[in-house]
Amino acid sequence: QVQLVESGGGSVQAGGSLRLACTASGYRWCMGWFRQAPGKEREGVAAIDRFGSTMYADSVKGRFVISREDANYTMYLQMDNLKPEDTAMYFCALRLSSYCARPMQAVDYNHWGQGTQVTVSS
Repeated sequence: QVQLVESGGGSVQAGGSLRLACTASGYRWCMGWFRQAPGKEREGVAAIDRFGSTMYADSVKGRFVISREDANYTMYLQMDNLKPEDTAMYFCALRLSSYCARPMQAVDYNHWGQGTQVTVSS
């Protein structure tokens, strides 16, 4: 059974930082972060394949860093210089492939976490 658990969300002022984490016990496939704000479509934020190759949405490049800690089967998203437009529910997702597809599409991911809220105030 695949189980993904996110953590690290919270409320922060613009310019602040948060670090999200997602653990998928025993799995080292492609993993990614999606986010969805009220009234908006779910969008891919960042992804990392099992070999450490990464991809980012243009809106977060230079501000977010995705990483993987294989020993703990954990993926992280370091979010710096947060902006109000980053406010959303963030979801961890697992794709049953060693590689992550480009571009990021929710339909390509097979398992999802429960989500963690990120709120950035101005």
